[in-house]
This record gives sequence, C-alpha cells and structure tokens, in this order.
Amino acid sequence: MGIPVVLDCDPGHDDAIAIMLAAADPAIDLLAITTVAGNQTLEKTTLNARRVCTVAGITDIPIAAGCARPLLRPLRVAQDVHGESGLDGPAFGEPVVEVAPEHAVELMHRLLAERPVTLVPTGPLTNIALLLTRYPEDAGRITEIVLMGGSTERGNTTPYAEFNIFVDPEAAAVVFGSGVPVTMCGLNVTHQALVTPDVIARLDALGTELGRLSVELMTFFGATYRELFGFSSPPLHDPVAVARVIDPSLVSCVDAHVAIETLGEHTRGATVVDFGATPNARVAVALDTERFFERVVGAVRALSTKD
Repeated sequence: MGIPVVLDCDPGHDDAIAIMLAAADPAIDLLAITTVAGNQTLEKTTLNARRVCTVAGITDIPIAAGCARPLLRPLRVAQDVHGESGLDGPAFGEPVVEVAPEHAVELMHRLLAERPVTLVPTGPLTNIALLLTRYPEDAGRITEIVLMGGSTERGNTTPYAEFNIFVDPEAAAVVFGSGVPVTMCGLNVTHQALVTPDVIARLDALGTELGRLSVELMTFFGATYRELFGFSSPPLHDPVAVARVIDPSLVSCVDAHVAIETLGEHTRGATVVDFGATPNARVAVALDTERFFERVVGAVRALSTKD
C-alpha cells in the first residue's frame, strides 16, 4: 500500500493534474479529496473535483466539500487565471461522482482517528487550520502537511504574496505554527515545473481522451499565464506537492523558519522565510523536472483508456 493521503484542493487547472497524479501513482493511497474555496467558490471547486474524477475514472475516492470562505476575510478567487468555472477550457459532461455528506474537516478527522495521514493542501489552508483548531488532538496524528503555497522569493498575487497564502493568511499562520511537520512547495520551486511544448506533445501522444483533455487544460492555463505574467509555458504548481510525497528525492528541501504576514498593509500573505532561525518547516528549493514530468505523464497514461 502507498502513503495514506488526503488531497485538499480548489480545482483549478493545476489541481486537476494533482488529482490525477495522486490517484494514479502507486506510491500514494489516496483516501479522500476535500475541497475548499480558493481558485473559485466552493460550489465551483467541488463541482470541478467531481468533473475531474468523472473523466479520469476516479470513482472510488470520496469527495467532501469544506470551507466556503477564509477564516476571517472575504473570499478572493482567481477567475483571471482559471476562468469563470475555475476549470475553463475543456468541455465537461455531467459528473457522475457524488459528494460525501460530511464536511471535509469531519472527514479528515474521522480518517485520522483510523491511521496517520499525510495532508496535501494545494489551495488556501482554511480546511487544515479549522481541523487543527477544532480537533487539536489531530496534530499528533498527522504524519506531515505537504502544501503548495508561499514563496522564498516574489509572490504572484502581490509582490510578496502567493495566492493560496494571500487568500487566507490567518489559516496559514495556524498551520505553520501548529508543530505538525510542514513542507512548503512554493513558487520558487513550482516555477521550475513548466509545461513546455514537449510536455504538451507527450500528453497528446498518449492518444487518449484524458490525454487530450489534459492538453486542453494546459493550453487554457498557458494562455492566461502568458497574458497575465508573461510566461512562455505555464507552471504546474500543485502536482509538485504531490510529487514530494510520492518521492522526496524529486523535490529537494532545506530546513527554515516560515512566518506568515497577517497584518501588513502591503505584505499580507507574505511567507517570511528565514534560513538561519530555528526551523518550523521544510522549504522546497529544487525540482527534478524530468523525473517529475515522467510521473505526471505516467499518471495520465495510467488513468487513460484508449479511444
């Protein structure tokens, strides 16, 4: 059996690929997919998780909806990046995968009562912070929190803040201050995971519906990244956190202290990374890009059915 994982996400184009990677890679035992408001509203991110699982044939993993807004602030979504649906580009049919009746936090709490679990949040950290505050005993049951968010360098929502941390900085402060082992996969490393034309060609060469859908997802995502940020190829942020769980050698990390700015007028959501202070996190610094994309393409291949 693989590593027991709950993927907490806000799909999102890169979250969609993260779902496929977590569900298909044999190194992971994906126990559940939980959703949070972030890239779009909770209603839309949950629908998108159902859509992705439906087209990828992921029908035996529960999906539970979580928090519809940040702990203390109004929700800000990333419609400029991910579109009105949060997953613009491909045409999706009606999803056949249903949503579990329990709240995401209650599902995580129940799973943690049964065994240690690694949590992989790839959206705002609202669900994880609520879990830790509502059920503080769960902190000792979480094997690790491997998150996509933050940066050791510049941000992508403000000059100093990455989107996931900016949306709910109070939640991020709870997570980094929890004492649970935390690994941060920030923009400084996810910007090494560029979906180049070669990667697009490898997905297209699979010759499957899921391969083509992945190409459509990345084509839309690439277009918004070129327009907004000037990237020639889009960065595949969220699967990097999944890859770190699959094989830690794929994502090199160093120990550091990460503080979250919650009060700054111009720096809200900044991840203040101090490599000289007492560490409270591992911080990702380098990605084995070729092996990473071998895993990503391999996951799409494993989930695909030939036309």
